[in-house]
Amino acid sequence: MKRHNLEILLLLLSGSLYASAQVAPPFVTGRTPAANKSTTGDGVAKAAAPTDVVTADYVIGADDTLQITVWKETGMSGSFLVRPDGMISLVLIGEVRAAGKTPVQLGQQIEESLKKYVQDPNVTVLITAATSHRVFVVGEVQHVGPLYLTADMTPLQAIASAGGLTSFASAKHIYILRKSGTKTQRIAFNYKNALKGTDQGGVLLSGDTIVVP
Repeated sequence: MKRHNLEILLLLLSGSLYASAQVAPPFVTGRTPAANKSTTGDGVAKAAAPTDVVTADYVIGADDTLQITVWKETGMSGSFLVRPDGMISLVLIGEVRAAGKTPVQLGQQIEESLKKYVQDPNVTVLITAATSHRVFVVGEVQHVGPLYLTADMTPLQAIASAGGLTSFASAKHIYILRKSGTKTQRIAFNYKNALKGTDQGGVLLSGDTIVVP
């Protein structure tokens, strides 16, 4: 009887170990924790945009998420989503235009506005989710749609992020559509040269569309 109970216990333990082995590893990244994941309207966690696109001259846009910290003023600090109109709402100073400014410029603007209420305000602005800068990949790739634009992303890297070309793709006729004011520029992209490392096709700009016939 004791042997029978021991066998059951071993089976239960092995089942528990198996179940624990199936748990996915935590989402680990070197980026700001708040940028690792966000939550959809139905409460399902999803990966947020990478923040390695953020440089000193990064220009804030709609849908970016900002962490604004006012030193010694926790009630004024917090996470803020830039609305489609480019604005955010802050305690005391109200509506502030964030879009079109770098984090440093926005921080300086907030400091100036807070001087009426706070002595020597010290404001830090960080980008925790950079989602306003995107490129689009359409045509014969594995995953059609928008991609978050990372720093110095090339057309080849964007195509790789889209899963690569399908077997029906015409690698010789890939091109990039780039808007410049009211005009749209068509830029040829030599996929084979990019694979060889002889011509990467330049750096993509926000709003570019890569077309793979």
